[in-house]
Formats: sequence, C-alpha cells, structure tokens
Amino acid sequence: MKTGLPDRNSIATAAFSLALSAAFCLLPAFASTSWAQDYPAHMVRIIVPFGAGGPADVVARVLGNAMEASFKQPFVIENRPGAGAVIGTQDAAKSAPDGYTLLMMSNTQTANESLVPQRKYQLMRDLVAIASINVADLVIVVHPSVPAKTLQEFIGLARSQPGKLNYASSGTGTPYHMAGELFKNMTGTDIVHVPYRNSGEARTGVIGGQVQMMIDSVTTMAPNVMQGQVRALATTGKTRSSVLPDVPMADEAGVKGYEATIWLGLMAPKGTPQAIIDKLNGAVNDIIKRPEIVKLWADQGATPMSMTPDEFDKFLRGDIVKWAEVVKRFPDRP
Repeated sequence: MKTGLPDRNSIATAAFSLALSAAFCLLPAFASTSWAQDYPAHMVRIIVPFGAGGPADVVARVLGNAMEASFKQPFVIENRPGAGAVIGTQDAAKSAPDGYTLLMMSNTQTANESLVPQRKYQLMRDLVAIASINVADLVIVVHPSVPAKTLQEFIGLARSQPGKLNYASSGTGTPYHMAGELFKNMTGTDIVHVPYRNSGEARTGVIGGQVQMMIDSVTTMAPNVMQGQVRALATTGKTRSSVLPDVPMADEAGVKGYEATIWLGLMAPKGTPQAIIDKLNGAVNDIIKRPEIVKLWADQGATPMSMTPDEFDKFLRGDIVKWAEVVKRFPDRP
C-alpha cells in the first residue's frame, strides 16, 4: 500500500549520499591540515629578488637559518636580482603553490605596482601575504668630496646646479629610488637618478665617488658612515637612529614631513594552502621576537614588524595605494 511517505531504503540512500557529500567537502580541509603538519618535508627555497649583501639578502639569511633550525629542513636563499626586483618576483609568482617557494619582498614590490606596468604578474593577484619581518630607516649620504656639510647646504648646492648632481639606487622602484624621487619632489631639486643592478653596486658607486648621493638603508650604510667613506646628512625616520644618533632626521634638518623607510616581508604563490601560510606566519613571528634577533637588528638600526597574514595583506594593499599617489607627483616619472 502506498502511503506517499519515503520507504526505509530511500531514507537510508539519501542519508548515505548526504554523509558522503559532507565527507568529500571535508577532504580538502583534512588534506590541507595533514599537509601542513608534515610541512616542510624537504628543502624550501626563498627567492630574494635583490643582490647579495643588501638588507633583503642579509635578513633572508638570518631568517632562513632560524627557520632551518626550527623545521629541521634546509631553507636555501636564491638571489634573483634584475629589473628592479621584477624578475625574481615573477619567478616566485609562477612557482608551484606548495609552500616550497617563498618570496622575500619589500616596498619595492608595492611601488612597482604603479611604476612598472609591463610586469607579467600582479602582486596581490598572483601572490599571498605570509608575514611582515622588519622595518628600518634610511640615511641620506654624500661622497666626502661634495662641498656640503648639512642637508640644507646640499639642497642649496643641488638647486644651484640643476641636473648636474646625481644619486644612486639599486634600481627603479626600490625604496632607495622612491626615497630619492620623494626627496627631489619635496625639495624642488633636479638630481639625476642613476640606477644600479643592486644595492651593493650602488653603495660602491657613491663610496667611490662615481655618484654624489645615495639614500640607503641604515642597516647597511652605517658602517661606511662610521668609517668616513661617506658623509651622513640626515636619516629618514620619525625619530633619530639609535645607530647614528648624532645624525639629524630630515624633518629636523629642514625637509619637514619627509619620511622614508625600507620594510621586508614574506609572500608565497597564490594557492598555497592556508594551513601552510599560517604555519609559516607563526614561525616568522616567533623568530623575530627572539631576544637575540631583536638585538641583532637593533644594533643595525632595524625593528621587528609582526603581523598576521590578514594584517600583512591589508598593509600591502594600503602601501600599493600610498605609492601610487606618490608616483603621480613625480615630475620625471619612469
């Protein structure tokens, strides 16, 4: 007799189908969690799209050594400089999203979003945020042969000789280039940009007198200042540098509101499992809070910068907007 109600077999079949569907839905989450628990199972490479000896390279090696000790797997640093960090960043963006290729990046990448339209990648489309690492002020230096002892004297010299002085950077879009263009914009000076292949070569250029000026990271240029190889005119932070305490801030030295920094962070190819991103974020934040790391960076003029993946994602998007607005004001935009 038909009652219009489903029979027991139909109910059992429906229940089984529902349970099976639910199980399949949960499989990716279980797989991701399991994968993260085993991660890393072999070597991880960190692409550094900058030359050896610069801040990103130095920090990558400190971080890589610490992560290797924590995870008991090799973290190999691979320098891939060129085209203002575009080459190495593009390589990272095209890598497999499995957690075994990471990108050491800086505000170079956020500036390039508006400076280099020919890129084959988009930062926030093709890569995901893992963690911020540290931030450092810059220092404005000149070769000792430059007849300017203060920042105001240098500005006066540059204004009296438009287009005759030059400044070095490690390439278009790097923090040193952006800081230089911002300085020109805020001081009304015409100083020629000379891009080098990496920060080491740029540093050598100003120390050797091939270029008159450079705005470089305190962490790498301070020893040259102390040795008298260059003359420091100002630092670029909101407070005086603990490494160069006798050097005034640009804001103190007459360029009101001038501020420029270099920060570093870690990203991975889009599609990298969130569980791995979270695991890496936790490891980075643990490392940068260790007293010996804090002291090491403080002695060099850098400060740890701790964020969750979501916080770093928002930070990156905001920095892209900030530099896009700054680039619009550059009279000789690349």
